[in-house]
Amino acid sequence: MKSDIHPNYRDVVFYDTSSEFKFLTKSTIETNETIVWTDGNSYPVYKIEVSSESHPFYTGKKMLLDTAGRVEKFNKRYAKK
Repeated sequence: MKSDIHPNYRDVVFYDTSSEFKFLTKSTIETNETIVWTDGNSYPVYKIEVSSESHPFYTGKKMLLDTAGRVEKFNKRYAKK
């Protein structure tokens, strides 16, 4: 196996900004921010908009997500001319 070709696999905190939910898991994602976890150690943090705590399928709640004009952009691009 070649050396120095694999990404850095480490503990990372994923932070759901819409529901203030955080969870610790392993990932290769690169991030510059860190956060202090409940065990007192500092881990890299990656902010996400949707997780199982805020997704309507898992929560059973209807929630408006900001799509930043994706639907309008799609309709404009593929509208019949």
